Amino acid sequence: MRAPQYSSDPSEILSAGVIENPDAFYARVLSECPVSRIGETGVHLVASWAKILEVLGREEDFSANLTGVLIRGAQGQPSTFDLPPTEGTKVIATADEPRHSVHRRLVKPGLSNEQIGSLEPRIRRWTRDALSSWLLSGAGDFVPTAEILPAKVVGHLLGLPEGDAEQHRAWAMMGGEILAGDVSGPGLQNLARETAGIAEYLGEHIRLALSGGGGPPEGSLLWRLALGVGEGEVSLSEATGIAIVMFGAGGESTSALIGSSVKLLAESASLVRRLRESPELIPRFVEEAVRLEPPFKFHYRAVRRKCELDGYALAPGDRLMLHWAAANRDPSIYAGPNEIQLDRKYPKHHLSFGRGAHFCVGEQIARLEGRIMIEELLRCPGEFALDSGDPPVYARSIFVRRLERLPIAVE
Repeated sequence: MRAPQYSSDPSEILSAGVIENPDAFYARVLSECPVSRIGETGVHLVASWAKILEVLGREEDFSANLTGVLIRGAQGQPSTFDLPPTEGTKVIATADEPRHSVHRRLVKPGLSNEQIGSLEPRIRRWTRDALSSWLLSGAGDFVPTAEILPAKVVGHLLGLPEGDAEQHRAWAMMGGEILAGDVSGPGLQNLARETAGIAEYLGEHIRLALSGGGGPPEGSLLWRLALGVGEGEVSLSEATGIAIVMFGAGGESTSALIGSSVKLLAESASLVRRLRESPELIPRFVEEAVRLEPPFKFHYRAVRRKCELDGYALAPGDRLMLHWAAANRDPSIYAGPNEIQLDRKYPKHHLSFGRGAHFCVGEQIARLEGRIMIEELLRCPGEFALDSGDPPVYARSIFVRRLERLPIAVE
C-alpha cells in the first residue's frame, strides 16, 4: 500500500505561506498523515517523533547519503534533483558506516568540552563587539550581527585567517541553498561556482598543513583533517567535503538559531523581562528556541531496499524527509508544543540537533554561541521589539529556518 499524499496541493510545502508560518502545516501533517508522499516525487515526509526514531534505527533500510533533493519543478510542482554519488558529498551527516565513524573521529577532538569551553571568553568579546557596532549604527536589521559571530567562530575552529571573516560569512550562508527547494537553473550554476571556490580555498589550507608550510594551526579542525589525509584515513576530497559541511553547519545553522532566538524575544516583552530578572533561565530559553525553530528543518534519508514504514511500501531510490521541525511539535511528546515553556522537565529533549549516530558534532558550540548572544543582548540598556513598519523576512527555503532580515527597534 502506498502512503497517502501529504496535501491536496502537492506544492504546498514549497509555498511562501508554509515557509513563513509553518505552525498549522506541522499540526495538520502530525495529526493526519505522519508518513506521507509528496506528489509523485518519491519523497516521503516523515513528521512524527516515533516514526523518525524508527527510521534512525533502521540503517540497513535507510542511508544517510544525500542522493537528491526536492525542488520546485515545471509549473511550480514538486520534483527532484538527483545528485551525483561523489566522495565529497558522503561526509559527516551524509556518510554511512564505516566512513561516518572515521569522519567523526577526526573532528571530535577539535570540538571537545575543553576546546569549546576555552573559547567562551573570545566568543563573549566578539559578541559584545558585534552588539556594540549594531547599537552604534542605530540598531535596525539584526541579521548581519547574527551572521558574523558564527562565521568568526567557525573560521577560528577550522583554523582560517580571521581577516577573511566576511568571506567566511558569505560562504557559510550558502550552505543550505542546494536543499532550499527553490533554486533556479542559473542559481544552481552560481552555487556550483561558489562551492568550487570554497573547495579550492579550504583544500589549499589543508594542503598547506600537509606540506608543513604554515596554514591552519595545530589542533584546528583543518589541521586534524590534514593529519587524517596524511595518515590515509580520508582522501583530500573527503577532508575538503567535511570542511565545507562544517562551514555551513557551524555558520548558517548557528546564525539561524541566533536570529530566531532574537525574534522570539522581540515578540515578547514579558519574556524579555523574565529572562532579565532570571538569567539562569537563558539556557532553557535557547533550548525552546531551537526546538520551536530548528535551523535545519529536516534531513534526508535514501531508501536502500524494498521495505515498509508505518505499513506503507517504499522502493529503492525513494527518499525520506525526516522533519525535525514537525516532530518537535509532536503533541504526543510535548504539552503545549507551540509554546515557549521554560520549565520543561527535559529541556534538551528535542530533535533539532538530530539523534543517534548522526547527532550534531557541533551542538555544544551552537548552544554556547546562542546563550552568550542572548545573555549579552539582555544586558544591553533599553527595550527592543520588532520594527512594526518593517516585518521580518525568512529565507525562501524548505530546508533552513533562517531570517534574511530582522529589523529591530530599540528604545
